[in-house]
Amino acid sequence: MIQVIDLNFTYKKTKKQAIRQMNFNIREGEVFGFLGPNGAGKTTTQRLIIGLLRNYTGQIEVLGKERNQWSKEFYEQIGVAFDFPNLYLKLTAKENLQLIGAYYKTEIENPEKLLDRVGLLPDKDVRAESFSKGMKMRLNFIRSIMHQPRLMFFDEPTAGLDPVNAHIIKEIILEQKSAGKTVFLTTHNMTVAEQLCDRVAFIVEGQIVVTGSPKDLMIEHGKRRIKVEYKLDGKLIETEFEMDHLAENKQFTDILKNTDIRTIHSCEATLEDIFIKLTGRNLL
Repeated sequence: MIQVIDLNFTYKKTKKQAIRQMNFNIREGEVFGFLGPNGAGKTTTQRLIIGLLRNYTGQIEVLGKERNQWSKEFYEQIGVAFDFPNLYLKLTAKENLQLIGAYYKTEIENPEKLLDRVGLLPDKDVRAESFSKGMKMRLNFIRSIMHQPRLMFFDEPTAGLDPVNAHIIKEIILEQKSAGKTVFLTTHNMTVAEQLCDRVAFIVEGQIVVTGSPKDLMIEHGKRRIKVEYKLDGKLIETEFEMDHLAENKQFTDILKNTDIRTIHSCEATLEDIFIKLTGRNLL
């Protein structure tokens, strides 16, 4: 769906090189995560692919065609939701969807059904200017998917949302994936990336440090150990064991047989642990 080769981009006014020799690809039907701290180049990359920024060097091939060769038909194929909602504030929630939906040639999903899905149906006739940031984020999100695009770009899609509404948004993203759609997600929230992404790329100062599936990266950079928390003689004890030949470890099997087990965890690294290890940088 997307092939980026030797991409470079410099902002003219500041002379800052935001993207440096970047290479990556996004396969059809996957959720691909671009992970990194603020200012790393995540949003700049998305805007280059979408066409909001130009004058890059290198190649950006989207849906089988070089980006700068696409006409306006490109926007029929994609959906975009940035972390700053882009809405008509004087219009109601339903009017926003109806107006923006009229821009597309394809048939849009029922606005009221979409509003209901993200908990905004009771506010369908309320002007967007009176919405909280979380409500605007949810409206902006469904605005980006209502024309059923093949390729979606989400920038921090759960930012500013409470856990319940964040869960709804994540569910919808996974539903889009199940329907064969492709999602390019940028975030510095590693938990969101672990839950949603098939593959991730770590980006720092405009360069990709590593690419891989979250599970593979967590196993590769974690410890092959098991952590067991159990109660013995009224005391809570935590012990670690090597995974190799674990079934033959007498101490481990004795604990399983003779104590009150509270938790058992493998010691794989989190994506945040890996990011800090590989880049020496924090996410914020």
